[in-house]
Amino acid sequence: MSFNRPLLLGRLAMQDLWHDRIISFCIASSLVAVIAPLLLLFGLRFGIVSQLQNDLANDPRNLEIRMLSSGSYDQAWIEQLRRRPDVGFAMGQTRSLNTLADLQVDSSHFIENAEVIPTDSGDPLLGKLEIQQENEIVLTQEAARELGINIGDSVTLRVSRQFEERQEWGRKSLTVAGILPPTYFNRAAIFTQPALLLMLEHFRDGYAIPALGVSSGQPIRDTSPLYARARLYAKSIDHVASLERDLRAQRIETTSRLADIENVKSINRVLGVIFNTIAATALIGCIASLIGSFIANVDRKRKHIAVLRLLGFTGPAVGGYVMLQACLLSLSAFVGGYGIYLIASQIFNRALAGSQATDQMLCKITLGHSLLAMAITVVVALLVASIAAYRAINIEPAQSLREV
Repeated sequence: MSFNRPLLLGRLAMQDLWHDRIISFCIASSLVAVIAPLLLLFGLRFGIVSQLQNDLANDPRNLEIRMLSSGSYDQAWIEQLRRRPDVGFAMGQTRSLNTLADLQVDSSHFIENAEVIPTDSGDPLLGKLEIQQENEIVLTQEAARELGINIGDSVTLRVSRQFEERQEWGRKSLTVAGILPPTYFNRAAIFTQPALLLMLEHFRDGYAIPALGVSSGQPIRDTSPLYARARLYAKSIDHVASLERDLRAQRIETTSRLADIENVKSINRVLGVIFNTIAATALIGCIASLIGSFIANVDRKRKHIAVLRLLGFTGPAVGGYVMLQACLLSLSAFVGGYGIYLIASQIFNRALAGSQATDQMLCKITLGHSLLAMAITVVVALLVASIAAYRAINIEPAQSLREV
């Protein structure tokens, strides 16, 4: 009759662990003492860095590359920008003087020199807010507060110019299609389709603009517009550096939040070095401790292993018996260590909740991280146990039983 059946081997391994439960507890505890702190340390590193990266990625201001100098860029240059794989949004912008206008609701609600910003679908600042028609605008919350209006109300845009030694005023009624929260833009401004900005520029350049109620001046020539600069956003924070470098290669002065992005990447690298160093040190100590524990456990059970061999267990079966026990101990240790991590992570998150600007957790690991950590724990335990298993396989039954 063969005793090398897996079910019998597994039952014997579990019963042996339970019989020597004090020693089994000590071996598992040595693993828990390494697993729990490493999970907690990795959770802090992953939670802090992921929150910083999410804050960077979700803030459109970090994707913006602002052109400081004015130039003369045609629509073909803007389209070339849009086709770049590292560009998320690009929109031509007129001269700075033409991006200002007065907004008026009545005699007591008005804003002088409000910003007029061109926009289109996919604008990172507007998010889901969209403008469907030419006379629609999106107001910032600060502008809506000063004007005392809401979505659906009308506001009059007013601009002036000096034409033939007299001052002329252009006016246009606009409808508020949305109000932008002050999260990323807290100045008084309106977002509109680029046609309105071109209209303002042509008006100030002395052309006749019937849409603004002004018929004096030269008629507009049907020419391609020229832009002084562009509203430019990278596709992701990883593309900001390359896009800004290429613009500067074209002698276009720019500014961005690249320094903040690099700071987060530096924090990630530093935390990675710290975690890897601590993890390697803990792992070496854990391996040394496990080697001693498993070998001592095999030497202590030499007579029991000799009896198993005399009962018909082969050498590989005995080795599998030792490695199965190591696998069971490592799994139970991981469960214990993971439980301690869950408790400690909640303590960290609650303690640090008052200093957070968001509700995100500062200490967290994903399900994938947990499964990977469990697999690493089992693999390390099996590799260490293979040394003890080799020692168990080489036990001679007759020689061991002479000492009985």
